[in-house]
Formats: sequence, C-alpha cells, structure tokens
Amino acid sequence: MAAAVAMLISFLMTPLAKRFAHMAGAIDVPKDDRRIHKAPIPRLGGLAILVSTVLSILLFVELDKSVYAILVGGIVIAISGIIDDIKPMTPKLKMLFQIVAAGILVYGGVSIQILTNPFQEGGYISLGVLGIPLTLFWVVGITNTVNLIDGLDGLSAGASAISALSFAVISYIVGDSNVAIMSLILAGAAIGFLPYNFNPASIFMGDTGALYLGFMLSAIAIEGAVKGAAAVAMVIPILTLGLPVFDTTFAILRRYKNKRPIMEADRGHLHHRLLDLGFGQRRTVIILYVVSIVFGISAILMSKMDFFQGAVFLAVIMVIVVGSMLKLRELGRKIRNR
Repeated sequence: MAAAVAMLISFLMTPLAKRFAHMAGAIDVPKDDRRIHKAPIPRLGGLAILVSTVLSILLFVELDKSVYAILVGGIVIAISGIIDDIKPMTPKLKMLFQIVAAGILVYGGVSIQILTNPFQEGGYISLGVLGIPLTLFWVVGITNTVNLIDGLDGLSAGASAISALSFAVISYIVGDSNVAIMSLILAGAAIGFLPYNFNPASIFMGDTGALYLGFMLSAIAIEGAVKGAAAVAMVIPILTLGLPVFDTTFAILRRYKNKRPIMEADRGHLHHRLLDLGFGQRRTVIILYVVSIVFGISAILMSKMDFFQGAVFLAVIMVIVVGSMLKLRELGRKIRNR
C-alpha cells in the first residue's frame, strides 16, 4: 500500500513539476557531447519524487527522531537541488548543503556507530566520535554517486528504485519493518516518475531528484542494512548500490590516471561506453537495470552469510566487475580505432 500510494502521488505530481520547471526556467539545454538529448528538456522532476516520498512516509511510517532527521535532511538536499537546477551553484556550496544534511542525520541518531569485528563471532567495534566523519563521508559520497549516473533517460530513477527494493528485502529479513516501508516508498516514488523519464524523456529529475534519491538511499542504508545485517554489514549497502558506487570509483581512478580534476565531468562512464558499443539509450538502460538487479540480489544473498563466506563472494563479484570494465574499455578502443 505504501509503495502504491507513493507511486501514484509521484505519477500525478510530475506534470505539475514539469509546469513549474518551465515557469522557473529550469530547462536542460544540450551544450556538450556528454548530453545525449538533442532538444531542451525541463528539469525539477525530482520535486514529484520529494513530495511523494515525504507525504507517504508521514502516512505509513512510524515516526521517531531518526525518521524526522531523514525527512529534514532530505528536504535540505532537495532545496540545494532545486536551486542548482534553476541557477547552477558552485561545487563548494553544494557540498556545504550535503554536509549540513548529513549533520542533521547524525543529530537525529542516524549514524554509523559500530563496525563488525570479523575475528570475533558476534563481536563489534565501537567507533565513538569516529562514526561522525565516517557517516559524513558515506552520505556525501553516495549522494553524489547517484547523481553521477544520471546521464541517460530513466537510468538514475530505475537504478535507485532497484536499490531501494533490495534494501526493503534486506530490512524485512532482519526484521526492521520501518526501514522496509521507507525503502518501498522511495522505490514507489522513483517508479511513479519513470513513465515521464524513460526514453524519450519529457522531463528530467535534475539534481533535485538525483541528489535526493542518493541522500535517501545513503540514510536508509545506515538506518537499516548497516545496523541490521550481520558480519558483512558495511559491505551490503555498498553492494546494493553497486552500479553508482563502482561506476564512480572507476571514474575517479580514470581521471586521476589521466591527470584530470576528479570532479571534472567526462564521457567515460559505463553508460557512455555501452552507447559507444552501439547500444541505444533504451537497451543501455535496460542492461544497467539488469546489472543493478544482479547487485541487489547479491547483496540480499550476502546478508545471510558469515564474514568469510561474504569475503569470498565479494572477491568473486569484484573479479567479474573489474574484468567486465576492462573488457568494455578494450572493445571501446577497438571501435574508436576503426
């Protein structure tokens, strides 16, 4: 019911968000070769996802200090996205908003407080004050990784929905119904937006939606998977968010190797490589949906493993991911040389 209501509100709100985007002048005009679309398209579709998520959480989730912190932090992030979609902000100012939002989570008790001790069954390492910078790093990092994959119609919304559904299953397994419902609401809001955003898109979610989805997923990961899953707790959310996390990691390594600024945009993301191989937008997005589903299922399976089983499982996945990326890179070079 919660997911269905969130989906319906998002679907009904998106045309209103489109109208507001035109009024505010929040229009994405293609001006470089990284952008795939050829005609101006309104941004601010994330407003529909924001309104849908907030209303549905207030209706269906048991409210406490941590939930309020997630709601307020998400609104702060969304405000920064709205401003940026209308008139681009400096990276430093955007980062400031993200740190403030992450700080609100910490104040509300949504923080990484312990890590699993792999050498002691059922043992944990208390982080104390070190949990605060780790939480800030996690929230800011995941918020931006989801934003970075928002390069094709429907990619960020669909991948975020798949990650949220995976978190819902993991939260249900560990008995955290509140986080499971929040995850389903986030997935429903993203899915309700997809009919307008899937290729050919009539509206983009913009930074409003991409940053908001990234923030909410990072908060849900802390509140649910990190606290609830057993010996491989910290790895599970990373695996659940595998597509944006690994794509961003490779982007940072690529830019560092090429001696380019880490925050400088380029055309080397996974979706760009698939497009260069001749896949159209729809096929590329569907392929990446499948990749996200595989990561999500892997995270669900991993939530039932002990540390050493999880380590072997993760090592196999890493070999497959790295091998696949290297193969894509090699194929891309061959195509360019032709």
